[in-house]
Amino acid sequence: MRIHGNVALTTGGGSGLGEATARHLANQGGRVAILDFDIERATAVAAEIGGVAVQADVSDESAVSAAFDQVEAHFGSAPRAVVNCAGIGAAARIVGREGKLSIDVFERTIRVNLFGTYNVMSHAAKRMADLEPLKDGERGVVVNTSSVAYQDGQLGQAAYAASKGAIASMCLPAAREFAKLGIRVLSIAPGLFQTPMMEGLPEEVAAGIVANIPFPARLGEPREYALLAEQIISNPFLNGTTIRLDGATRLPPR
Repeated sequence: MRIHGNVALTTGGGSGLGEATARHLANQGGRVAILDFDIERATAVAAEIGGVAVQADVSDESAVSAAFDQVEAHFGSAPRAVVNCAGIGAAARIVGREGKLSIDVFERTIRVNLFGTYNVMSHAAKRMADLEPLKDGERGVVVNTSSVAYQDGQLGQAAYAASKGAIASMCLPAAREFAKLGIRVLSIAPGLFQTPMMEGLPEEVAAGIVANIPFPARLGEPREYALLAEQIISNPFLNGTTIRLDGATRLPPR
């Protein structure tokens, strides 16, 4: 699918991987909408790329539906490309000190990362189904964000790994379901990237993380995620799979 001239929506587009993707798709001629809980950051990015910003908590199904209504009203079309980058990275042991449980962390992480991705994908597919097919029969593509933690989850990442593992696992059945509509579904499993999540880490912790990345021996750059999202949107034979983007790293136990 050509990006130029088509509507693309990026969740979490006010910062990090989502922001890089929104900017890159706009540079490719896409008409870009940013869906983010932080409407101020989203609006600032949208203003710089000539796009539109809409506010929603991705875990709120009715709010996601209303956001899609706004995007369609603004552009006169539903998005043909949707890239799900919204998410949280809370960490907690299953049973912590003095027997403290982390069920609240698990619930919130699953609700934002998994339910949020499912909500957005569901509304995207429903609206893409009503679009006229392109000449190759394609109507749209959904790119979800998993994580290398779905395979290499570290101590304290049970909730995060579970949410990202579910995103990877639903990729193929979703792609099979939507195939008859000409809608592709893929997921990207990024490794360790230079995003706001990483910026808060102490310098020595960040150095230890980088030491575990074979090549390139550095954190991933958000633009590299955006480049893969572009390739997925543009390459019609990519479908139903999860692609690791990680510099060949494998996360150690802790």
